[in-house]
Amino acid sequence: MKRFAARSCFVLLVGLFGISLCIAQTPISGYHLLKKFEVGGEGGWDYLFADSAAHRVYVSRSTRVIVLDSETGAAIGEIANTNGVHGIAIAEVLGRGFTSNGRDNSVTIFDLKTLKPLGTVATGKNPDAIIYDAASKRVFAFNGGSSNATAIDAADGKVAGTIDLGGKPEFATSDGKGMVFVNIEDKSQVVAIDSHKLTVTNRWALAPGEEPSGMAIDAKHHRLFSVCSNKKEIVLDYDTGKVVADVPIGNGPDAAGFDPDTNLAFSSNGEGTLTVIKEDGPNKFSVVENITTQRGARTMTLDPKTHKIYLAAAQYGETPAATAQNPRPRPKMIPNSFVILVFGK
Repeated sequence: MKRFAARSCFVLLVGLFGISLCIAQTPISGYHLLKKFEVGGEGGWDYLFADSAAHRVYVSRSTRVIVLDSETGAAIGEIANTNGVHGIAIAEVLGRGFTSNGRDNSVTIFDLKTLKPLGTVATGKNPDAIIYDAASKRVFAFNGGSSNATAIDAADGKVAGTIDLGGKPEFATSDGKGMVFVNIEDKSQVVAIDSHKLTVTNRWALAPGEEPSGMAIDAKHHRLFSVCSNKKEIVLDYDTGKVVADVPIGNGPDAAGFDPDTNLAFSSNGEGTLTVIKEDGPNKFSVVENITTQRGARTMTLDPKTHKIYLAAAQYGETPAATAQNPRPRPKMIPNSFVILVFGK
């Protein structure tokens, strides 16, 4: 659904005749729903990844990764046998991709052209977020079950080392110059990692933010964006470790994005909104609007070339009654209701 600014009416007087002219303004940020990819299929989902160069969107789906054309939504293929897959990382220069397989405690390496698996690498427990760091040419898998990160040399698939994080990692990002940053959910911290030495260099508190999940980066101004469960997006200066802004966002956030060309930051919220934040300066941020998306659309990816945002969502039925075996049941997804929502200008 598009959010529009108030309708503006102007009255022009020409001679003795009054001409009334009403103009409906566009959404404040310009972002609105462009397309809906009716993907369907079974299984939950987690992270999405937009590959700008190949015009692809990678979508994790429980036991496999489906690959879609980013313009049409047409299925290109899939990467099978990725049990409990959470995230996808791409090393374009090496022609390789990587998936974090939570249930198998492993990373799958696959060929970008054929999507065929090239091998697997053992990690810590329940690898969740995964990123490629161009500076070190390493893949970092962040293990939620063992509170550490597994660093893998992307070219040969060998484990370069394991980094103790001191808490449960969520999403991460890289500055492209040798530093990797990761949210620590249960400590409400950001941990900074030297991607060459594989050592923790800093731990920074995110207060007043609590339980951070998604993270994005503004490498030009050295700012990190962490979306937190208490409906705050915290902006951190990663040179000093100081919180420079605390911006309100929607309920149930999970993913973050930042577009360096437009200076817009985004938070995808499970309540069914996309918070758009304007960076007016390194320490000045304001909410532009909260755009209606779809309830449950809390994971997203941003294509930095097209400036489009892709969100995953589905329809759900009623929540089953609680039982002794399942005291906190979840509603079941309506079959074939899975979609990718495409937002843009």
